[in-house]
Amino acid sequence: MQIYDMKKKIEHGALLQHNGTITSLEFYGTSHLLSGAEDGLICIWNTKRWECLKSIKAHKGHVTSLSIHPSGKLALSVGTDKTLRTWNLVEGRSAFIKNLKQNAHIIKWSPDGEKYVTVIANKVDIYRLDTASITGTITTEKRISSLRFITDSVLAIAGDDEMIRFYSCDSQKCLCEFKAHENRIKDIYSFEREGQHVIVTASSDGYIKMWNLDLDKIRDGPSLLCEVNTKARLTCLAVWLDQASEMKENSDKTATSSQETEDEKSSIARTNKDFWTTKRVKILKRKRKIIPEKQKLAAPVQKKKKKQNSLA
Repeated sequence: MQIYDMKKKIEHGALLQHNGTITSLEFYGTSHLLSGAEDGLICIWNTKRWECLKSIKAHKGHVTSLSIHPSGKLALSVGTDKTLRTWNLVEGRSAFIKNLKQNAHIIKWSPDGEKYVTVIANKVDIYRLDTASITGTITTEKRISSLRFITDSVLAIAGDDEMIRFYSCDSQKCLCEFKAHENRIKDIYSFEREGQHVIVTASSDGYIKMWNLDLDKIRDGPSLLCEVNTKARLTCLAVWLDQASEMKENSDKTATSSQETEDEKSSIARTNKDFWTTKRVKILKRKRKIIPEKQKLAAPVQKKKKKQNSLA
């Protein structure tokens, strides 16, 4: 596995724990990475020091897919030994094993962690976490190459054709389908930013496209935001979201808002101070007695007369 620094755009190093081709990678936040390979191992990595914390013999055959629970305490994996395995990541051990009739090549948790799905050829089985039983099945005409939860109840599915279809997990019915590319779609990614649901698709035609999906008008399909022709035969897709820049932008907005509030408070305080100072001056002026010049002169004369009378 090669590690790259996306901000500096340089190669950071390599991880050499596996002895076979890497088949699945998934980050949990920014602290851990799970990797699965054809050697049947699942490795847990610390992304701060890039050291292998645990190496688990997960499957007798290849690991074909893995997925981490939103809590970070559980993980699911499927392999060519026709098993679905649940892993306790806190203790680093197997928690549950379920035998499958065929080899599954994709497994995904829902965003809320209440359900998960497995993909076998052109069939999606939907499981509930609390019962570990299948609650519904979605079947498509072509083999499924990629799948992504848009919400807890909406799935985006792409197969070996140019179409993307949105399905309801509750009813297993197709909500919408649209032509996204001119060739088969190899991967889908989705994220939410500023209230918008954005879908990113990659195809064998070499194009990467970004789509905006309005969930209130999901039957109308998404609208194209932008596209780029890589002029390459794409096989997979990863999207890097610069969380640090987003957090900095939000903090700058907060700081600006706080500064405006402080300036407003200071302005109000100055206005109040000027008001009370002016009012105090007016009150003092009203209280001050102004003695006429004649009264000032008369007072000493009266005192002198009183003194003469007392001497007489």
